[in-house]
Amino acid sequence: MRRLGNTRRTVRTARRGGRAAAAVCGAALAVLTALPAQAHTPGPAAPRWDLKDTGATAVRFRGLAAVDRRTAWVAGTQGTVLRTADGGESWRDISPPGAADLQFRDIEAFDARRAVVLAIGEGEASRVYRTEDGGTTWTESFRNTDAHAFYDCMTFFDRRHGLAMSDPVDGKFRILSTDDGGRSWKVLPNEGMPAAQDGEAGFAASGQCLVASGAHDVWLATGGAARARVLHSSDRGRTWTAADTPIPAGDPARGVFALAFRDRAHGLAVGGDYRADQPSPLAAATTGDAGRTWRPAAAPPPAYRSGVAWLPHSRTAALAVGPTGTDLTTDAGRTWRTLDTGSYDTVDCTPDLGCWAAGEQGRVARLEG
Repeated sequence: MRRLGNTRRTVRTARRGGRAAAAVCGAALAVLTALPAQAHTPGPAAPRWDLKDTGATAVRFRGLAAVDRRTAWVAGTQGTVLRTADGGESWRDISPPGAADLQFRDIEAFDARRAVVLAIGEGEASRVYRTEDGGTTWTESFRNTDAHAFYDCMTFFDRRHGLAMSDPVDGKFRILSTDDGGRSWKVLPNEGMPAAQDGEAGFAASGQCLVASGAHDVWLATGGAARARVLHSSDRGRTWTAADTPIPAGDPARGVFALAFRDRAHGLAVGGDYRADQPSPLAAATTGDAGRTWRPAAAPPPAYRSGVAWLPHSRTAALAVGPTGTDLTTDAGRTWRTLDTGSYDTVDCTPDLGCWAAGEQGRVARLEG
């Protein structure tokens, strides 16, 4: 999942990129916003997903961390972790030894050498690994020993402070915390966590069910219960408030699957029903008050979406992805239009417009044009 957008390195990169990055982004956005409403087959000049050959066609990549246009990490089934440092022209298999039976669903990258990856599942299947040498070696820094816990997603505020979340244990979502870059973890007290609804859980679909913005704010997306909710903490996971969203729930397959915040106030939520034979009306919502209230998109994506990301240097443009396509908004999530019909599960963008997407059959792509 996610590049650490608020790290000092990213700030320095954004400042150095300055006018060049803004010019590139401005040109690309101008073309994106000029696309017709159903641009399933954009012309040669239009930005498009350029598929990269990962050589891992048997793997589904739901974990993605984009560092820049040249460097990205992906994580997926069969304990697989790949990294590219040349824009996707070549990929290095850096999977942790002995992890072939694990499912990696989230990865957070600090830079081209340091990353933390989350394996999901019941009991000891939920684990965290960390590397400081580009994946040459890995250290297991957490293994869940509670049979009732199931970890779904992970996020970092900066290079040291991060959280991971588990489905409810004893009636409340469980939060795991690190203050040393993922080298060690501890379970936070749950007194400040609201009670979970019956059947409520997170979706480990894209590494975006737990996201942070700034130094202290973090949001958690839920589904599977009577109401699809977003929980918000402004103190790094110690206390939380819950808000209902208009995204339909009421079934284990429905709810909010992914969140993206461009600052501590303005956010996007996408989801729906992940079953291919079920419709997903009202599959997107927006907030302008840090998640206290959510409004449905006036023209939502046409189907279930599992990943979402703001385009850099823009206050209004974002991409949403899912198994049936990619959608673009240019009005901060109020309306969406289809850009591409390829299958992707997760999406991430960097300050130099390095937008990447990943999904089934080893699919990884970078936005070009």
